[in-house]
Amino acid sequence: MLDEKTKWIEEFMRAKGSVFAQSSWYEMSQDRINAFAEATEDWQFIHIDPERAQRETSFGGTIAHGFLTLSMLAAMGGDCVPQIPGTRLSVNYGFDRVRFLSPVGAGAFIRGVFLPEDLVQKSDEELTLYWDVNIEIRGQTKPALAARWVTKRYF
Repeated sequence: MLDEKTKWIEEFMRAKGSVFAQSSWYEMSQDRINAFAEATEDWQFIHIDPERAQRETSFGGTIAHGFLTLSMLAAMGGDCVPQIPGTRLSVNYGFDRVRFLSPVGAGAFIRGVFLPEDLVQKSDEELTLYWDVNIEIRGQTKPALAARWVTKRYF
């Protein structure tokens, strides 16, 4: 009989290349964008000045920072990726690639889609998970971003 951790790993590997988890929708409000601008000191007008962004860009208004959109993966993953039984610590290990494909307008809704790419079991106490992730924009066919995300689990 397989333990719960082994079952999770087998499910992950069976799902390789297909959708494993999909998050709830998150609103990219102007308040969220402004808070990110404040935290990162990135006050470019395309993010924080709706009138100027509408007047001077082809975006039709302000857009979220690409790094804000990327950082939402933490919440999205926590929302929908089931924990591996026995996990004591989960960490972000980084990205092998990130591409910002479409701007996310203020007020748009986004969600994360998680596709298993690979898993490396370094020991009984450590797993490295490789995810192909997309952040979709509600009502659009082209995603906001595509990335290969690497996370670690410790037991």
